[in-house]
Amino acid sequence: MSTIPSDRSPESTLAFLREGYRFVGPRCDRLGSDIFQTRLLLEPTICLRGRPAAELFYDNERFVRRGAMPMRGQRTLVGVAGVQGLDGAAHRDRKAMFMSIMTPAAVHHLGQLFDDEWRARIPAWAESGPVVLYDEVARMLTRAVWAWAGVPLADADVPRRTAEMHAMIEGPAAVGPRYWRGVLGRRRAERWAGDAIKRVRSGALPAPEGSALRVIAGHRDEQGILLPRRIAAVELLNVLRPTVAVDRFVVFAALALHDHPHWRDRVRGDDAATESFVQEVRRYYPFFPVAAARVRRSFEWQGYAFPQGRRVLLDLYGTNHHPQLWPEPEQFRPERFDDWRGDPFGLVPQGGGDHFTGHRCAGEWITIELLKRAVGNLTGSMSYRVPPQDLALDLGRMPALPPSGLVVDGVRRTA
Repeated sequence: MSTIPSDRSPESTLAFLREGYRFVGPRCDRLGSDIFQTRLLLEPTICLRGRPAAELFYDNERFVRRGAMPMRGQRTLVGVAGVQGLDGAAHRDRKAMFMSIMTPAAVHHLGQLFDDEWRARIPAWAESGPVVLYDEVARMLTRAVWAWAGVPLADADVPRRTAEMHAMIEGPAAVGPRYWRGVLGRRRAERWAGDAIKRVRSGALPAPEGSALRVIAGHRDEQGILLPRRIAAVELLNVLRPTVAVDRFVVFAALALHDHPHWRDRVRGDDAATESFVQEVRRYYPFFPVAAARVRRSFEWQGYAFPQGRRVLLDLYGTNHHPQLWPEPEQFRPERFDDWRGDPFGLVPQGGGDHFTGHRCAGEWITIELLKRAVGNLTGSMSYRVPPQDLALDLGRMPALPPSGLVVDGVRRTA
């Protein structure tokens, strides 16, 4: 049996936090291997990238998610005891709950709500001068997904709720104030989400049939028991927070249109070209850096031993940029998706495998729909300028975002 190549550093946590999306890939390149072992958070960890690695990683017979994500990620990003940390029957039951919300009609409805929000904001942008697209899109997504999910939201509360979602998203890979803002944001968000669950269950708050709030509040687990209120709150936030996080992808789409302006005419009014463009945005730009799991029981793969309980990280960004999967991976080329037939283990910006039985993001279809709506508005509903600003992406910062948030000015309605 072969020895897994090793990163010689005795502890790599600080390097991971410093290098971010570039932690795994360059080490694989130096070692000439898509697998290596290191130590993270003082624990032996196996790092993987590539399509065969993704297919292995999403094998539920070989890996579990329980105990894989560090507590700092649970205290900020995903919550404790949410669907991301479940396995077996409990995971299948909870995932089925989420997938019941993600019908084609529901996804289309959320897209329309976002579309309406965007078009309604154009006159205000035209009058206000420069606007930060990231901030504007975040608030639009907050209003749209709260309405779609059936969660009450006063206009005055939109900035606060958006800030809580952003704090949770920013927290896991941060140290100091940014991490503690994530912890505080989650505590506050779980408090009001739990209150909404309580009010729906008591009949004090009506929630539309089929809405996320109604489905989660009324869901009974595989044993027929209502979810504890705190866990129901966590799962409600697992619908709201990831949808707001699409604001980063929207900024990346606008950045791609700025850097590759010939695509503006190609996608305008062309659904197939827009689909290819959106998929390349999801492949090319940084979103989730890695996914974590633990070995269910010891096994051997490609001559390497995976001991029971070992933490394993799959490099999502590195897999989306693997040269064996994606020729010229550092080039932005949407046409690579023109004849793409789909590959659950090749394109993994939001996880891999099957949506219904595995740990692939239940909201992936929502992401694609919202991005297509955003591209349609950026190229068809408005004209604008992108003034000089810092648009460089620091891949050492997780999650990544242009420092300026992408400022636009000179906005005019065109349709």
